[in-house]
Amino acid sequence: MRVIIPKRISTAILNALQAGVVPRIGLEYLAVGRKREIETVLQDLEDLSSGAGVFRFIVGRYGSGKSFFLQALRNYAMDRDFVVADADLSPEKRLSGSGNQGLETYRELMQRLSTKLRPEGGALEAMLQKWISGIQQELRSEGEAGEDFPSRVEWKMFQLVSTMEDFAHGFDFARVVSAYYRAFLQGDDEKKRSAVRWLRGEYSTKTEAKAALQVGEIITDENWYDYVKLFSAFSAKIGYRGLLLFIDECVNLYKISNRQSRENNYEKLLSLFNDVMQGKAGHLGIYLGGTPQFVEDTRRGLYSYAALKSRLGESRFARQGYPDFTSPILRLAQLRHEEIFVLLERITGIHAQHYDWTPPLGEEELTAFMELVFSSPGAAEFITPREITRDFLSLLNILKDDSEADFYRIIKGGGFAFHRREERDDDLYAEFEF
Repeated sequence: MRVIIPKRISTAILNALQAGVVPRIGLEYLAVGRKREIETVLQDLEDLSSGAGVFRFIVGRYGSGKSFFLQALRNYAMDRDFVVADADLSPEKRLSGSGNQGLETYRELMQRLSTKLRPEGGALEAMLQKWISGIQQELRSEGEAGEDFPSRVEWKMFQLVSTMEDFAHGFDFARVVSAYYRAFLQGDDEKKRSAVRWLRGEYSTKTEAKAALQVGEIITDENWYDYVKLFSAFSAKIGYRGLLLFIDECVNLYKISNRQSRENNYEKLLSLFNDVMQGKAGHLGIYLGGTPQFVEDTRRGLYSYAALKSRLGESRFARQGYPDFTSPILRLAQLRHEEIFVLLERITGIHAQHYDWTPPLGEEELTAFMELVFSSPGAAEFITPREITRDFLSLLNILKDDSEADFYRIIKGGGFAFHRREERDDDLYAEFEF
């Protein structure tokens, strides 16, 4: 049976693939392979639901599919009542820094906080309102009514948020959540915005926060992770299965030229890793995407930091070619040729449905395309799904726009070239100062 894909989703898929980026929606129409990896992260989700913590590095070369994998996991978790948030690291967003780079990462995570009902981000206030509404409905079902109903709701809320006071900064967190509820009752939109701003880490001074909310603390570069733990516990208490963070482009930590600044970020990463793996952060999953160089390089990567290397180093059995899927490092192997073939079939179907045309491509043509892709020296090792799909979409567009175009003439006539990026360690070091 033919699957009908909504136009907005097929548009997002094709535009993203053409640009060489991962679509945020519609990944289920593209996903192929990765069976063992998927089974591993599904077990992670079950562990998170039971109150455990999970910390993993998703490692793969540029264009190998790690961002796709992270995005697919994000969508899967969100559909199963987890709260999710994602951010890409950059020179402005790190785990720590003298210019509030860690706080900037936290702010982006909070802006992209998403749930099943708010999949595009900005879910924080919707979560609070859903929680309040749930308490109101619960009390009404128990026969609660009358003039003291608002105070009964606030008491139920207080019973929950008061348990947060056992966490670092939990008292201030509870006060802000309570302030949001009172503003909700009074219809005070300004006070509600102030509470949401505080929870998102958008106050820059304690004086400003004190004036707006009577709270003496703010979220800073030093304490932002404490509030991540608060949000994970809070999410679980109000009915979600946990909180998952997806932090991609961790290679930007590897690219930090100043050694002390780089090591400060690795030290922060180590503290997060220890906290989660030692069971101090329940219902919290952290997934970081990076390249093999980011992990393995002994001069600048995670392995340059002795404490991380000792925790992340693979066993001698895994080094002999036997993957250990319980390891904190989940390495994404290259897609097999038959999996890439299925991917091209799916892209062809999406393109055909989106533009309402019949591509002149069958099994023979797709096989010929793949033979061309992998005929170049080193292609089997270096060419990535990102490059293959981008070039294949270009070919489909040419065939659609020119009815006289011939598939075999295009791929064999020299007018269609594959742009393969060979990634070498020397090239990566060229941009750094030592």
